[in-house]
Amino acid sequence: MSKIRVVIVDDENPARRKVSRFLAAEEDFEIAGEAGTGLEAVRLIESLRPELVFLDVQMPGLDGFGVIDSLKIRPLPQVIFITAYDHFALKAFEVHALDYLLKPFDQPRFQKVLDHARRQIRRNDRSGPGDLAEKLNRLLEELNNRPKYAERLLINADEKAFLLSVEKIDWIEAARNYVNLHVGHDSYLLRGTIEGLYQKLDPSKFLRANRSQIVNVASIRELHPWFHGEYRIVLNDGTELSWSRRYLDRNSNLFLKLG
Repeated sequence: MSKIRVVIVDDENPARRKVSRFLAAEEDFEIAGEAGTGLEAVRLIESLRPELVFLDVQMPGLDGFGVIDSLKIRPLPQVIFITAYDHFALKAFEVHALDYLLKPFDQPRFQKVLDHARRQIRRNDRSGPGDLAEKLNRLLEELNNRPKYAERLLINADEKAFLLSVEKIDWIEAARNYVNLHVGHDSYLLRGTIEGLYQKLDPSKFLRANRSQIVNVASIRELHPWFHGEYRIVLNDGTELSWSRRYLDRNSNLFLKLG
């Protein structure tokens, strides 16, 4: 039985080495080539015509989806996407029956996806001319329609770094070239502007209260009418902030929801 020829595409060399290492244990697979960019991948795949491609989704320039769209060969190879997408997007991959590896992946997950690809290839069940493209179009439409808001922020504190879920933040205030994130009894400084951070947050969950403060709606306990059409915001821990008239107008839909 002939070996299944594989092309590995990823702009990160360690990621390519990891796939190569896992494939080395498989006697019926051989690595035909590797590519570090989307353009290089298109040339390599069209030249080698492999049966299977491990394809990184997020690459500078031409990304993984662009690679598939640029391929002129038919039938298309079986594709296993390598991605750092979050779980919402991964559900979309599953719904549209596209194999994927979530970075960082381990050997058991790799083996599961590889076994599925092996079965598809041995059955000669390769994608028809429009099959993979159609699945990708549906996937991209779903991903592009999804608002892209931050779910976690990288925090550096006490000589260590960690990912902070934005849902845990009670409120945020500007602090010169930083923003101060208030999380329960703790606070963390993050370099950036209040406006820049606000653009990354879901406006249905975070309220721009005034020029220098953002509030997590889930942390609001009470609203009290104040002078000149403004409001006082009382948080669950008793912290009081002002909701200025200027920003009240910007959040009219949320105001109706809260009222």
